[in-house]
Amino acid sequence: MAYKLIMTWDIIPEREQEYFEFVVREFIPGVQRLGFELTDAWATIYGARPQILVGAMLPTLAKVNKVLQSEEWKRLNSQLLDFVQNYEQKVVEAHGGFQF
Repeated sequence: MAYKLIMTWDIIPEREQEYFEFVVREFIPGVQRLGFELTDAWATIYGARPQILVGAMLPTLAKVNKVLQSEEWKRLNSQLLDFVQNYEQKVVEAHGGFQF
């Protein structure tokens, strides 16, 4: 059974340009280097939901837990938090289709 890390957040107002540069240059490549397969990237245009939702999968829960405890993940996540607010994450069993 594969597992999905689902992350949601809102971009800090007036940090959008720096946020997008970080995500494209460092966060996405870093997450992929850690072994995650990015499966979802959604932006909320209207409504009271998190602005961004990202999903990334690994084949086992043990691998997810190992990555989330790694120094590289902690560094990437800490850098992301410089640009976002209302960050949340959860790990769920992966199912076909959209998961929130």
